[in-house]
Amino acid sequence: MPKFAANLSMLFTEEDFLDRFKAAADAGFKGVEYLFPYDYRPEQIVERLEANGLTQVLHNLPAGDWGAGERGIACHPQRVAEFREGVDKAIEYAKALGCKQVNCLAGIQPQGVSQDQARETLTDNLRFAADKLAAEKILLLAEPINTRDIPGFFLNRTEQALALFDAVGSDNLKLQYDIYHMQIMEGDLAPTIEKHLARIAHVQLADNPGRNEPGTGEINYPFLFAHLDRLGYDGWIGCEYKPKATTREGLGWLDQARG
Repeated sequence: MPKFAANLSMLFTEEDFLDRFKAAADAGFKGVEYLFPYDYRPEQIVERLEANGLTQVLHNLPAGDWGAGERGIACHPQRVAEFREGVDKAIEYAKALGCKQVNCLAGIQPQGVSQDQARETLTDNLRFAADKLAAEKILLLAEPINTRDIPGFFLNRTEQALALFDAVGSDNLKLQYDIYHMQIMEGDLAPTIEKHLARIAHVQLADNPGRNEPGTGEINYPFLFAHLDRLGYDGWIGCEYKPKATTREGLGWLDQARG
């Protein structure tokens, strides 16, 4: 059975953020992820992880001004220095939290920046981050995201991401495969996962349409969970969805997945 991590940016939002750790543990989760830890001191989060027996599975590199609509700066040529400072900050938090992997959001291609410029900037930034994180034994991930939810997001397909990884040329860079995003952009989920399993280090889920919990849309999650088991996937699956009601009311899918 896959290992499921609660995404605390989207689940248990009925609670204040630091209280979501206990809520996740009470619901049976053993791991947690979320967008960013940077609004809190590392020791505050460590206390909640330890008190609830939780593994910190994932967080993102700093991604610009999220509240203003930025969704990463890694493809922005004018913000390379800011990106690199963010890598240092992410390492500080990841080491404190015992987090073994962090995700890089490529960002929305800036106006006036060509496709080639954005790709070159993203390639250089990923190479820098992968090398710096490797020295700390932290894995770098990057995630394709659909352009319906985030118009203009630069990294948006599996093959595009893997070609970029080849250009980066680092063993410390793997794919974060979000089932929801890739269902929208390309479909063909099971064969794609099987073909590229060796390069996938983290999986995320939500159903489509609506980005709600599994079982509310078109994706056959029981099949995909069994498929991942058959393939021998031993990483985490981050539950990054928007509950249709409360998180607790929508966890029937998880009980079924656990058998």
